[in-house]
Amino acid sequence: MEVVVDTNALSAWLDGDPGIAKSLSQATNLLLSPVVLGEYRFGLLASRERVAYEAKLQQLERSFVVLALDATTAAVYADIRRQLKANGTPIPWHDVWIAAQAQQHKATILSNDRPFDVVQGVGRIGW
Repeated sequence: MEVVVDTNALSAWLDGDPGIAKSLSQATNLLLSPVVLGEYRFGLLASRERVAYEAKLQQLERSFVVLALDATTAAVYADIRRQLKANGTPIPWHDVWIAAQAQQHKATILSNDRPFDVVQGVGRIGW
């Protein structure tokens, strides 16, 4: 199973959360959205442990396929956002981009964020 790692999963992984290991073991391919990288790096800017976490992140990035945001992603994003609006279930815009990349690549999202559950055609696993 291909897995797009969400920001809270990336944080848990880099923090050494033992609960995430089982979910990660299900993955055949780890995918990372540049949206997740941006969110995580934004959080690092305020961290007292910034240098240590940046080193961990650089090492971990080598284990992932970093996805591109392209025209296909934009079309999927628009469709998901339209569906969510029509259903009255909007979610944060950055989560829509992550969901769009997961749907585009037929991947499951690794996250403890339940808003992904309202996106049709996207699965989510937690830990």
